[in-house]
Amino acid sequence: MRQRKIIHIDADSFYASVEMREDPSLKEKALAVGGRADRRGVVATCNYAARAFGVRSAMPSSRAVQLCPELIILKPRFDLYREVSRRFHEIFRRYTEVIEPLSLDEAYLDVTYTEQHQGSATLIAQSIRNDIRSELNLTVSAGVAPNKFLAKVGSDWDKPDGCFTIATEEVADFVRELPVSRINGVGSVTEARLARLGARTCGDLQRVPLELLVKHFGKYGPRLAQLAQGIDERPVQTSRIRKSISVENTYDQDICDLPAMDEALGRLLQELEQRFARIEEHYRPHKRFVKLKFDDFNQTTMEEIIPGNGEHWLKLAAYTALLHSAWQRRQRPVRLLGAGIRLEPWEQVGEEQLPLFEA
Repeated sequence: MRQRKIIHIDADSFYASVEMREDPSLKEKALAVGGRADRRGVVATCNYAARAFGVRSAMPSSRAVQLCPELIILKPRFDLYREVSRRFHEIFRRYTEVIEPLSLDEAYLDVTYTEQHQGSATLIAQSIRNDIRSELNLTVSAGVAPNKFLAKVGSDWDKPDGCFTIATEEVADFVRELPVSRINGVGSVTEARLARLGARTCGDLQRVPLELLVKHFGKYGPRLAQLAQGIDERPVQTSRIRKSISVENTYDQDICDLPAMDEALGRLLQELEQRFARIEEHYRPHKRFVKLKFDDFNQTTMEEIIPGNGEHWLKLAAYTALLHSAWQRRQRPVRLLGAGIRLEPWEQVGEEQLPLFEA
């Protein structure tokens, strides 16, 4: 069996780059794509000129304007971005059909059995980048590695417009000095907890006993131990299973009382019903949930299992009860409200477990 060759492609400040391509006069200006600052919008992405001022994705637009008063904020044009993403995938398919899209601007490619460029994954990645630059006038960064974890690390290593390769024989030395913050899923809270265990690099993490990781991180502990050694056996999946569907809204003014929240929830559920109708032949609702973000930016989620086969998932009273329970956790004005369902593919429903003993 051949050693896997995985490429992770990540477009550079995708939405903003597309907008600068469409209007070259924006190239030298600080630019963000997202919601308006006066409407509690959030930055979806920004160009590198804006990042120099400290503007970042997921930042409130009002804060972004404080950091960069000259910032231009454009409304997203998702139809345009989806068309560009489709063109990306046309280029990917010249080299492999084993493609796992993560978002409009990001994907894994398995080129283990690709014969182009003498089978060199690095040359394939460079060729893909050249195709995208010449045909679409956009840049992407690429990571090349024997697994998905390291390929994703690599694509971020030399941004923007870079290509970084981690060869199989280099993995052990590379991960030894890799900060644990580079592990997907390790945010600031987990990073701080690992630091208290003496693990600031993956080399440090390799020396933490597995039982201690399990004690502190539960089922995520063994996963951390594997990634610290550069081990990731996940295949590139050409079809991704949807795990949930949801709708949410950030409001111009905080919602301060439960009746107003109930009214807003009803509108969200109407949209949720419409979205689920598009996929209901493939999935059944397994859990219902609500999400609240309070005026102090703390957020909470409340969910429950839906009885039966999920055919009666859309019960306003059930969602309202979840909303009220979630609000009781802080009892503060709400700036964001969301509602959704966790999903199970129908082919996994009703799979009967074989009896352990015959009757």
